[in-house]
Amino acid sequence: MHTLAVRAQHAIEVKHSRFLAVAAPITSADAALAFFAEVGDPAATHNCWAYRIGSQYRSNDDGEPGGTAGRPILAAIDGQGFDGVAVVVTRWYGGIKLGAGGLVRAYGGCAAECLRLAQRTPITHLIECEITFAFADTGAVHALLAAAGAEKVGERFDENGACLHARLPADALPLLVQQLRDATRDRARCIVAAD
Repeated sequence: MHTLAVRAQHAIEVKHSRFLAVAAPITSADAALAFFAEVGDPAATHNCWAYRIGSQYRSNDDGEPGGTAGRPILAAIDGQGFDGVAVVVTRWYGGIKLGAGGLVRAYGGCAAECLRLAQRTPITHLIECEITFAFADTGAVHALLAAAGAEKVGERFDENGACLHARLPADALPLLVQQLRDATRDRARCIVAAD
């Protein structure tokens, strides 16, 4: 799966109606709605939109016949393999009716082409883990975490040593566990946090 690296836009004209798709990376439904409010043109005929964040999604036809705008935009997001993305397609009516099929093709096609041309970035799945280790291994543990691209979330200490809570890319965990074992002579323990 991918998300957008930056906002993207694409415009088309179909039978004198202008369509402008604007897409952005998002992390929440509230962020998607704020994006739609920001880029939607109140003077336009319609501002139709859709977003997907994992299993959460919504679409809106904004007055177009049911299923002819929001759903095709959502289908474009899914069809292009995106997640964490919102797309609004604004239409300025040109005086010629497009019919249901024409609307589906125009809204879906404009959104799909916008996403196809957009700069993608892979979605990195992060996991959290707790690493317990003796004080003597502190330097080695911190160095290995930095090399794995881990973010330190928290750390606590007791008489036996330290417990470090970290967040890191899921695909980096197996190598980190092996390196911790080797560097600390199997004294460090890594436990993946439950979701």
